[in-house]
Amino acid sequence: MRNAPTILHLDMDAFYASVEQASKPSLRGKAVIVGGLGPRGVVATASYEARVFGVHSAMPMAQARRLAPNAAYLVPRFGIYREISEQVMGLLRELSPLVEPLSLDEAFVDLEAGEAAWDEASARLVGARLRADIRAVTGLAGSVGLAASKMLAKIASEQAKPDGMVVIEPGTERALLGPMSARTLPGVGPATGDHLRRAGIHTVEEIAEAGEDELVRLLGKAHGHALYAMALAHDERPVVAERETKSVSVEDTYDVDIHDRVRVGMEVQRLADRCVRRLREASLSGRTIVLKVRRYDFSTLTRSETLRGPTDDPGVVREAAARLLESVDTTGGVRLLGVGVSGLADYTQEDLFAQAAGEREGRDDLEERGEQTVGGGDVEPVVAVRGVEGAGERRWLAGHDVRHVEYGHGWVQGSGLGRVTVRFETPGSEPGRVRTFRVDDPGLERAEPLPLVAARGGADGGGGGEVPGGAIGADGALGAG
Repeated sequence: MRNAPTILHLDMDAFYASVEQASKPSLRGKAVIVGGLGPRGVVATASYEARVFGVHSAMPMAQARRLAPNAAYLVPRFGIYREISEQVMGLLRELSPLVEPLSLDEAFVDLEAGEAAWDEASARLVGARLRADIRAVTGLAGSVGLAASKMLAKIASEQAKPDGMVVIEPGTERALLGPMSARTLPGVGPATGDHLRRAGIHTVEEIAEAGEDELVRLLGKAHGHALYAMALAHDERPVVAERETKSVSVEDTYDVDIHDRVRVGMEVQRLADRCVRRLREASLSGRTIVLKVRRYDFSTLTRSETLRGPTDDPGVVREAAARLLESVDTTGGVRLLGVGVSGLADYTQEDLFAQAAGEREGRDDLEERGEQTVGGGDVEPVVAVRGVEGAGERRWLAGHDVRHVEYGHGWVQGSGLGRVTVRFETPGSEPGRVRTFRVDDPGLERAEPLPLVAARGGADGGGGGEVPGGAIGADGALGAG
């Protein structure tokens, strides 16, 4: 491990919700919850105003509505999230060639590799400047952790939230980690936490005191060794700029179980096309096609087929997915479908047995695309929550952008019973007026999101500031990511 806090961890504060607040003046300073809005939807991100009511990510949306009935509930707009993420990642790459993105809103940076920082003083300056640059470019707030290792930098950024910076000075790590919960350490989830708790181990200090042999006995050799090292603040993992992508996949969860076999087949075909689009955007192809089906009783089935060579042909992937579906009984209904491709490569090879070779299909509507950047390791499936409307209906999703011929740009507040309610405002305007239209109003159309640059300084992110070095949890602003 190095002797200076030159590994930086950036975590954008309540990213999706903050983007929505910056885009929509009427939502600034108010509770905003982003996620799937159907009865089976889950919370993707909650603004800090919503967290006051106990709402948090991964919570069932129905529970969130009970806790915060007056919050604004919006469907994700992954296109604009990814666009802003690229702006933030560009600022990070100006600091160092070693930037390791973990998601759209989170990354590690090795400041020494880019000669941006070499000691504590220079690291503090870089962290402060980065936070100011992010706010200037995007209008959003990001929290920064600086330490001598990745584990400690991430812990520091968690303690810096919201909109702050924490620096862990080398030599103070053990004293700072000791009183923290064992769940603070990476890899200590609910199951491991239960094992430790039953053994009377609750804090990081108690993990270290238990000793390596006892941890190996409790958790197994690999996990026990790793956990003991982390409890001693040892973490020598490097910042890795490029991580191997192992799979690309997309999933849809449905508000109402699908029973019609023809409809199930159509959904699988649509998912196959979306998956191929993500493959091509990443300049990848794959050999193994995977179908995932979660049935009415929550049982989940996975089927796969390996082709003769890698492909990015939508016809080939659709045919393979259809063959896999034939082996799955969907009689009782389907609540989730997914299509993925693994065995990735950066070239393609014609499948001689594909009848649809060379076929190219049109693209889905933007609001049906759950997009994320293709990063390292196993790429998490992109999840969208869909209803079962007819293919010809116009879908007005809460939070998505629209334009009216008379009133200009706005966003959907809600729809139902043949009506759609729109608030007309832009990132740089004052809070706008609300009007209601028929869902088939010819003057209303979908629109692309407007850039946030016009709202610089307008996003309600608070002042924030740096927490004195080493004072984790003492006088820093605490909060979830």
